[in-house]
Amino acid sequence: MSEFKFFHPVEVRYGDLDPQDHVNNSRYLTFFEQARINYMIHVGLFEEGQSFMDIGIILADAHIAFKAPIHFGEQVKVGVRISRLGNKSMTSEYVIVSEDGQEFANGSSVLVAFDYRTRQTISVPEEWRKKISGFEKL
Repeated sequence: MSEFKFFHPVEVRYGDLDPQDHVNNSRYLTFFEQARINYMIHVGLFEEGQSFMDIGIILADAHIAFKAPIHFGEQVKVGVRISRLGNKSMTSEYVIVSEDGQEFANGSSVLVAFDYRTRQTISVPEEWRKKISGFEKL
């Protein structure tokens, strides 16, 4: 977990639960997304109120490994980091943990830089590279 420099707290809501009384598997991607957006704000890629048309990131691939169930009322946080910067894509890694460090899940996703106006992939902007590399020490 020490490789994660950014964590975002996530509230486990009653509506996140499935009939087995733990967080539904589909919610993990939502938790990753919520933390990823806050990561982008934190490193300066995205500003609150900015249009998503301007950020230009598409989720191309996602993987999750479930380690332990999350129950209602548990205090969890999601670690996010960018572990790879490619030409047109980047890899983001995630970990969901309790306040005392118990790991509930981990995962990764490939994010593709995209121009929504032209509907085409683009190179990862140099400004993003600088901000991510500076934060992650890549």
